[in-house]
Amino acid sequence: MSVLYVVGTPIGNLSDFSPRAVETLKSVDFIAAEDTRVTLKLLNHFGIKKEMISYFEHNKLQRGEIITQRILDGETCAIVTDAGMPCISDPGELLIMQCEEKGINTVVIPGPTAFASALAISGLPTGRFAFEGFLSVNKKSRKEHLESLLNEERTMLFYEAPHKLKNTLKDFADYFPNRRLSIVREITKVHEEVIRTTTDRAYRDFGETGLKGEIVLVLEGKTKEENEESYTLSQAVEMAKELIKKGKKATEASKEIATLTGFKKNEIYKELL
Repeated sequence: MSVLYVVGTPIGNLSDFSPRAVETLKSVDFIAAEDTRVTLKLLNHFGIKKEMISYFEHNKLQRGEIITQRILDGETCAIVTDAGMPCISDPGELLIMQCEEKGINTVVIPGPTAFASALAISGLPTGRFAFEGFLSVNKKSRKEHLESLLNEERTMLFYEAPHKLKNTLKDFADYFPNRRLSIVREITKVHEEVIRTTTDRAYRDFGETGLKGEIVLVLEGKTKEENEESYTLSQAVEMAKELIKKGKKATEASKEIATLTGFKKNEIYKELL
């Protein structure tokens, strides 16, 4: 039977690797891995010897064709990522689509997932949430993404690399002022930590120094109090001025604050001139 196994791997603690996952990797013909060097350490720890093929962002289209053809020829394959569940905010998403197109069955072998684990211990509402993945480093795309979330009422989850955290905390303070924020880092590792704070305090405390480790940011959605809050035009103008002080252009600040307060962009912009 043509099968691709989607196998979750530990996000830090090797003891989280399930017996079923170990048996699956032992049974398949080959493994598609994000970084074969990282996966080799996992395989060696569990005494697994298997052929590996690299599969990552910059070769996913070509390698996907090779992988699916080998499966159609009668082999079985497991896809893994460096840590956590493959195919979530991950190039493996494309491989699932290619398998669907070619009639290849996909079977999931569940494992640790960073965003779900972070949400569980965040202290923020968990009934409804939105997983937002990584913010783009492209300024235009990043701005559009953040603006689209200004009125999101569900808890939001973001992945962030430590060297990009400073910029993200600044953006959170600008776009989502005084929202509750849980910074969950190094999940399942020795230095696991949950920092329950607000967007303003987080930027003040870590906007210069940053934080080490793999990070999940859990952000409170827009509250009823925010929805019910009314602003005067002068308050809206002052809020825009604060954004300008932080480096925003007057037009950008006017647009962002207009979305937040309900005033028209031009009304705010005229007062700034």
